[in-house]
Amino acid sequence: MPTQNNVLLVSTDHWPAALLGVAGHPAIQTPTLDELARSGIRFTNAYAECPVCIPARRTLMTGVTPRTHDDRVFKDKLPMPQLPTMAQTFRDAGYQAYAVGKLHVYPQRDRIGFDDVILDEEGRVQYGVLDDYELFLGDRGYAGRQFHHGMSNNEYSTRPWHLPEETHATNWATDQMARTIKRRDPNRPAFWYISYRHPHPPLVPLQTYLDLYRDIPIDEPYHGTWSTDPNNLPFSLQANWARGAKFTAHQIIAARRAFYALCTHIDHQLRILIGTLREEGLLNDTIICFTSDHGDMLGIHNMWAKRLFYEYSANIPMILVGAVGDKRVGYNRVDDRLVGWADVMPTLLDLAGIDMPETVEGLSMVGDQKRDWFYGEVGEDDHATRMIHDGRYKLIYYPVGNCCQLFDLESDPHELTDLSNSAEHTDTLARLTDLLISQLYGGDEAWVENGKLIGLSDKNFTPGPNRGLSSQRGNHWPPPPQTDMPQIQWFSEGKP
Repeated sequence: MPTQNNVLLVSTDHWPAALLGVAGHPAIQTPTLDELARSGIRFTNAYAECPVCIPARRTLMTGVTPRTHDDRVFKDKLPMPQLPTMAQTFRDAGYQAYAVGKLHVYPQRDRIGFDDVILDEEGRVQYGVLDDYELFLGDRGYAGRQFHHGMSNNEYSTRPWHLPEETHATNWATDQMARTIKRRDPNRPAFWYISYRHPHPPLVPLQTYLDLYRDIPIDEPYHGTWSTDPNNLPFSLQANWARGAKFTAHQIIAARRAFYALCTHIDHQLRILIGTLREEGLLNDTIICFTSDHGDMLGIHNMWAKRLFYEYSANIPMILVGAVGDKRVGYNRVDDRLVGWADVMPTLLDLAGIDMPETVEGLSMVGDQKRDWFYGEVGEDDHATRMIHDGRYKLIYYPVGNCCQLFDLESDPHELTDLSNSAEHTDTLARLTDLLISQLYGGDEAWVENGKLIGLSDKNFTPGPNRGLSSQRGNHWPPPPQTDMPQIQWFSEGKP
């Protein structure tokens, strides 16, 4: 039997940190994650360095920031950097390493150090690969039908899943990981990575989970005083505001209900993995980490999706459960240190007793060293956004329009009041602005003159057409042409 602890890393896509029962959410049902949080540590100040899928996953798998791995946009055809990956580092230490679900790398069959990857790429056939989930559906007699529900991967229309329950991507990923655990080499420890595609749209939960929320009041999105008039917003926020302006109040609640249903479905499926580990005699010797690449605004401040540094987009769940008896993790703990996805790799290696590659920039979340502030960045076009967070105050910067926002998350956790023009907070604004300026690179320096932020000229956003329905998929049998296709995006969503 292995003498080292196993590691199970669970990631989701679009899950805000607030959507946990243990975090006090009034509606979400997450009994499994709530128990895991009580069995370990929940980090309340966990943030995405870049709240969009590909850059975040490059950070997760290398332990470095976007500055180092060279993507703060969504470079969908950029190969992984020549850095030691988390999977390869575990393998070099004698571990078997397997991944199931969404890897989101290019080329798609790049295993990035894993022994094997059972792949779900959300139907991105244009890059030349039919993934394993598509093959599974074909084997079950549903070839090419995963998108017959008609919902888009990047919008918030919703309906129930249209095929049998066992074919849902969440069930499929769980089944594949449970079988992978059972097929392990018993003579070596294992690093298992399961990457669920949901609650990322399409919003197609099982009817069972929609029914679960039938009698639970769905909370309505809240709005800051600064967010009610789009004419007073910077260009980038005008664009996001316009996305949700077409939704009725009923559609907003329906989208949130479907989103919660997808979350609870994942939560319940995690019980199967916990049960598998327990029945295989592995649970006490397995380190578990649950997290997400970023969140989703879900109508908060009239905003949707990610690419923003408000809490529902950038603040991510981070739950860590140690092996039995590991006092570095303990149980029933809440830690408010600033952490990010660059910290996952060094934390898991630290808990497993494996030396960290010198290239890693993150910090172990169970170590004594803590950061004083956290820098976030996304985009290099007119929608670019930057953030500095010092554990209490958060500065968000939009270069187009040279707009700063300042929030006191201690007294205003919902970011309802922008303090950037508050005389009482002049020193805080200046301090965080200087920190932000110190982190600018790669052309961002043009936003500064004589040590002051000057940004770029303001402009107004005018919505364009959305003929592609935010990257709508179609019938995948026969398979679509496996070549790059023109992508019609909705204000540069970056999700082909």
